[in-house]
Amino acid sequence: MTHGPGTNGLILEEPLLWEKGKPGRMAYSMPPSDVPEETVDEELLGEGPDFPDLGELDVVRHYTRLSQWNFGIDTGMYPLGSCTMKYNPKINEKMAATPGLASAHPLLEPEFSQGILKLHYELQEYLARITGMDAVSLQPSAGAQGELTAMLMFAAYFRKKNEKRTKILIPDTAHGTNPASAALCGFTSIPLASGEKGILDPAAVKELMDDETVGIMVTNPNTLGLFEEHIREITDIVHERGGLVYGDGANMNAIMGIVDIKRCGIDAVHLNLHKTFSTPHGGGGPGSGPICVTAELAPYLPVPRVAASDNGYILETESEDSIGRVHGFFGNVSVLIRAYSYILSMGPANLKKASQLAVLNGAYVKARLLDTFALAYDRPCMHECVFSDARQQPFKVTTLDMAKRLIDHGYHPPTIYFPLVVSGAIMVEPTETECKDDLDTFIEVCKTIAQEATKEGERLREAPSITKVRRLDETQAARKPCLTG
Repeated sequence: MTHGPGTNGLILEEPLLWEKGKPGRMAYSMPPSDVPEETVDEELLGEGPDFPDLGELDVVRHYTRLSQWNFGIDTGMYPLGSCTMKYNPKINEKMAATPGLASAHPLLEPEFSQGILKLHYELQEYLARITGMDAVSLQPSAGAQGELTAMLMFAAYFRKKNEKRTKILIPDTAHGTNPASAALCGFTSIPLASGEKGILDPAAVKELMDDETVGIMVTNPNTLGLFEEHIREITDIVHERGGLVYGDGANMNAIMGIVDIKRCGIDAVHLNLHKTFSTPHGGGGPGSGPICVTAELAPYLPVPRVAASDNGYILETESEDSIGRVHGFFGNVSVLIRAYSYILSMGPANLKKASQLAVLNGAYVKARLLDTFALAYDRPCMHECVFSDARQQPFKVTTLDMAKRLIDHGYHPPTIYFPLVVSGAIMVEPTETECKDDLDTFIEVCKTIAQEATKEGERLREAPSITKVRRLDETQAARKPCLTG
């Protein structure tokens, strides 16, 4: 049997701090007060907060033990498809923590913020060159907000033209937030089924695209990990009917430095800096979803935008057609700094190589597991591949069972049951940062689990079995979460 990095290990129990504390313990010695004492009416103060009394050792061990319950990208592989949970170089963290940048105040006048404004301006220029687009806003603070920004701009564009368009085409292989972003702008989502090869059929687009349709939201590569080969033909169809094309750039990790997005006919694309450009992903943020657009849509970008002038870098706040602010200030600056550092340290050649390695790793996993799991679409994949549990179902073993068993072997499970077009989907994205040795171990563990499914189905249905927390009742966990550890 092949084992991954998982083991029984040393799992330490840890109570709540209030259960751990004892009166009289302390972790800090207060210096003598040099301020005269004054009496304060106790009724005004009320009851003080119920802080536990803890020594320094209590605090250090508490948080260290809690950290050992977690799994992070510094712990092991995160094969989450469509999420690009890759390792990010620590140098970019250091750059984001540079005191002069980390303490920059957003309300300072531009003349006192030239360094951070220059960084913003140059990052805008880099992202424009990487995508092939003409103008960029760094304001959106997540991928979904980048989508929403694009939809707000599309709505403003058609208002300016006095055209009432109410529908937008959304493929079944698009990301799940696309319909919500469209709905918030008053657009009705029109489902667009992918063809038998897992990609869009231009004829289907042509049939649905009419004068009341805003355009289309395309994820490319799509959520099946397949490149939309007919993208230019599709965008031409949309443009012929006066529509616009939005590109979901969440999967940019597969095409960075390779595909010119503007030449594909895309009018607006968002980028997930927290996926492709080096920011720790997950945990609720922070994220960043800059929006890159063609010159035709540039007047509708959010303001303020950083621009270069004869007197240095300035904030442009006046734009007649702008949709206004979508973020409190100029974007999530720490994420932007990490992306800026990543781009500078990688350079054009290595940004391209990162995408090539992401695709190579995805193709390698697909090829090695082709005889183990059913493949929804046996075609050349990009950075991720989508399997299913069709071969394990006769043994009453499901995708969920196998995902839980991966935890016993020390792996974070891949994305499961998405995209919805594949029943029992298992989506694996190895990313470019995993080496062949680690991929081989992961692949052998997957093969071992598939073999267990044929003989030890009950064991899989009870997995995970060696973790601190065993298998949860998924429904009850969502409705009545236990928050006490």
